[in-house]
Amino acid sequence: LTAVAVADQQRCLSVCVVSQVRLRQISTQEAQAYWASGEPLDKAGAYAIQGLGAVFVQRIEGSYSAVVGLPLSETAELLGQFAIPCWQPLSAR
Repeated sequence: LTAVAVADQQRCLSVCVVSQVRLRQISTQEAQAYWASGEPLDKAGAYAIQGLGAVFVQRIEGSYSAVVGLPLSETAELLGQFAIPCWQPLSAR
């Protein structure tokens, strides 16, 4: 579950994104090698879907970007409700 909220002086809008990740069965050797890499030491769930842990992912239901950290599509929709563009053409930068 990943929640995002956007607020101003008049309102607060939020969304909760549900994502499910199914990992495949891994061997003891794979688990030990992954642990030895150091990657799982500072991760929620002890894996990084955008890193070495991606090789263990069998299926994702929901938002990939929410699993990484921030549900981008849902965040962009919330920002749009506050008339805040989440990107702009290069010429406007």
